[in-house]
Amino acid sequence: MAGAGVGAAVEWLASVAPDPDACRWEWKRNPEGVALLPAGRRWDVLILPGELGYPTLDVLTRLIDRPGPVLSDFGDARMGFFVPAGTATRWVGTGVRGAGRGTWIVVPFPGREAASRVRWLIPPDGSGTLTDATLLELALHEAAARRAESCGV
Repeated sequence: MAGAGVGAAVEWLASVAPDPDACRWEWKRNPEGVALLPAGRRWDVLILPGELGYPTLDVLTRLIDRPGPVLSDFGDARMGFFVPAGTATRWVGTGVRGAGRGTWIVVPFPGREAASRVRWLIPPDGSGTLTDATLLELALHEAAARRAESCGV
């Protein structure tokens, strides 16, 4: 992502911060290149274990051209899918955690390689694109079924 796309993504993400200027400053000054942002305003984040998250992302990217933003930790233990606000309160799924209103997440700067333990697999595009929760659920079920088949279950 370059140029205007990065600027739009930064503005979209920073818009949920209690102090957007402080958020942008934190991204510039923090050696980790991260800011802490509240979920539940423009988006929620559904957090999947990496061993299920990567196959889910693979299915999802075959269903649609571009899903919403997706985060991963560098250990690939967890992945966070950005979904519409309110999704986390309605989501029921074993092993899936929701970050919604009242929770905060660590968010790396969208336009450069992260120096932190969190990175973008799919950075925000600045337009507000989010992953549709229904499509995410379908992709999750297909990924889980494929995983079960490969394990002989």
